[in-house]
Amino acid sequence: MSSITQPICRSPHLLKNRVRAVQMFRNGSSADHVCRKYKISKASLSRWNRRYDGSEASLQDRSKRPHTPHPKTHTEEEIKTILRLIHRNHDIGLIELYGKLKRSRGYKRHYVSLYRLLKRLGFYDAPTKKKKPYVPKPYQTPEQLGVKWQLDVKYVPTECNSSPQFDVRYYQYTMIEEASRERYLFHYMEKTPENSVDFLHRAIRHFKYKPKIIQTDNGSEFTFFREASFEHPFTLACRDLDIYHKLIRPRTPRHNGKVERSHRNDVKRFYKHLKFYSLEDLRNQAARYLYRSNRIPMSVLHFLSPIEIRSNLSFVS
Repeated sequence: MSSITQPICRSPHLLKNRVRAVQMFRNGSSADHVCRKYKISKASLSRWNRRYDGSEASLQDRSKRPHTPHPKTHTEEEIKTILRLIHRNHDIGLIELYGKLKRSRGYKRHYVSLYRLLKRLGFYDAPTKKKKPYVPKPYQTPEQLGVKWQLDVKYVPTECNSSPQFDVRYYQYTMIEEASRERYLFHYMEKTPENSVDFLHRAIRHFKYKPKIIQTDNGSEFTFFREASFEHPFTLACRDLDIYHKLIRPRTPRHNGKVERSHRNDVKRFYKHLKFYSLEDLRNQAARYLYRSNRIPMSVLHFLSPIEIRSNLSFVS
């Protein structure tokens, strides 16, 4: 449907109502009746009637900018003097500039007036630094099973525990196969290198094969923060299984994006409605949820589930 664009009107009275009010008044209606109908004052109606020449533009708001400068505004000579002084002293501050103007140029204005002038001239406009938008690099997702797994640990929300104890937290270890998005998860009361090794063996038993690469973040459960005289237990376990342990860039969780995204789904689908009473109860409920989550269709998989995708993929040679 076509629409007629009205000229901009800053007044609360619409431009079309101004025209109608004036036309109604000129057609013989009393000023009192017109003012009551359009909720305007007699002064406004009289002003519009004087200005109306038959076009809407004549009733448009006019500029309220004064025709003459304020008597106390900076003169052209003062502005030139200030700019010359700044040009000769490019690193001068406001207070120093004000002092020099008062002592040697007979400047009698308040220093706030000087600041407002400089701000109006653009001297105090902070340079806007545009942050470069993040452009993700191309990521090659494996098309065969057994190429790469992503591993991460998630805190179990404290409010899910029906019998919370002091300083007791639970952790969800999650392993995801990149090609099929199939997952395996298991819960522990600590995130330690020993639990990481235990979870690795459990994940291999669940998937019934081992990958060529396991990708993790730089958490202490997977690697050391600084160089050590011996290797991390998780790295040793991967080496014994002929698996390459790949570490992502520090403080860059998006590099482990698939498992991180699955944790967001866990919050919405599982932890939002979870109440557990013990570690065993948590593991039992998580096992049922794992069975369901691996059978939920995903848009990235063309609305197939990870289990369905797994049956259609081949293993890497």
